[in-house]
Amino acid sequence: MGHAYSALLNHSMAKQTGGRFLLRIEDIDLERCRPDLESQMLFDLEWLGLEWAEEPRRQSEHFDDYRDALDTLSETELVYPAFMSRKDIRLAVANWGGHWPSDPDGVPHYPGDERNWPPERREAELAHIPRHALRLDMARALHHTNHAQPLVWTETGHGRDGETGTVTAAPERWGDVVLGRSDVPASYHLAVVLDDALQGITHVVRGRDLFHATSVHVLLQKLLGLPAPVYHHHELVLDDDGEKLSKRRKDTSIRALREAGTTPNDIARMVGLAQ
Repeated sequence: MGHAYSALLNHSMAKQTGGRFLLRIEDIDLERCRPDLESQMLFDLEWLGLEWAEEPRRQSEHFDDYRDALDTLSETELVYPAFMSRKDIRLAVANWGGHWPSDPDGVPHYPGDERNWPPERREAELAHIPRHALRLDMARALHHTNHAQPLVWTETGHGRDGETGTVTAAPERWGDVVLGRSDVPASYHLAVVLDDALQGITHVVRGRDLFHATSVHVLLQKLLGLPAPVYHHHELVLDDDGEKLSKRRKDTSIRALREAGTTPNDIARMVGLAQ
């Protein structure tokens, strides 16, 4: 239901403004993104009556674009290989004993100090542990930007605290975010920023749960010299307990609703976008 709402809202806003509605398949996770799931998603969107202006952009077909962006950031020493696993991070934070900063999603900031390692030690570790993440050195990245021009974006929706209009970005709240991994050359943050620029996206319409992530996206746009789209973060579709709908709730899937006799117009009314 949440995905249906976002897609219907995107489609409606594009139509109202004389724009084009584009579809992107975010399938950088090759293990979890299966062809059958993609086919089901496309079927659901077509059943809802949505049409997109061109062939969908599949992120899995554009890894070279993301590698080029990572190379650009590496040349200015803004990314570094990080070797701590999720378990290592949890243990390090737990053993700290005091308050440890977390990002807006509640994930602890990366506690490793690989950003300060000399090249020789990094090379030795890469030879010993080839699997690693590529993290943005947030402090260095912020220093690299022009402090005379604050990082901002234009918001036409509403943030988690009702922010709208010109919003000041706060990427430092995220710590050293992951931009890629040794087996996948992009995280969500890097991939969507590159895709938005390469596709000429003027308006990004997405859920409020991604509002704070926009701070990272604005910073990456600045570092890579990319244009900044307008952002519109919309309300989320919640369950009876006020929680975000989960994929585990099979009864709220478009397929289940369709099989129960719900029509596309019923879906639009249920999410407050009656046609």
